[in-house]
Amino acid sequence: MKKYINIAFIYAIFAMLGGIFYREFTKFNNFTGTTTLSIIHLHLFVLGTILFLIIALFSMHTDLDSKKSFKWFLRLYNIGLPFMVIMFLVKGILQTLSYNFTRSLTYSISGLSGISHIIIGISIILLFISLRNSKQLNKKLDIND
Repeated sequence: MKKYINIAFIYAIFAMLGGIFYREFTKFNNFTGTTTLSIIHLHLFVLGTILFLIIALFSMHTDLDSKKSFKWFLRLYNIGLPFMVIMFLVKGILQTLSYNFTRSLTYSISGLSGISHIIIGISIILLFISLRNSKQLNKKLDIND
C-alpha cells in the first residue's frame, strides 16, 4: 500500500509543477490562447494521484500485488502516463511559442500521443482484469463466474 501512496504523491508533485509551469510559461510569453499545457495538471492529478490512491485502498484488502496482470499494469501505466504528459508538454510549448505546425509535425505529435493513449488503455484493461481475478474482492462482492 505504501508503494502506491508514494506513486500517488509523485504524480501529485508533478501535477502541481505542471500547473505552475502552465501558468508561468504562458504568462512569461504573454500567451492568452488555449494550449494543451492547461490539461497537464488535471491529467496528472486524476490519472496519477487519484487512481493510485484508489489502488492503495484496494491493495489493503486484495491480493493485487501477486497478480501478473497487475504487475504489467504498473509497468505500462507508469510508462504511458508520463509519455502522454510529455506529448502534452511538447505540443503546449510549441503552441505557446506560436510555432508554425507543419503537417508532418502535427501527424508525429498526434501519432505519439495516440501510442501513449493506447498504452494507458491497455494498462487500464489489465487493472480491471487484476481486480476481476482478485479472490478477496470476488469473495467480498460475491462475484460468481
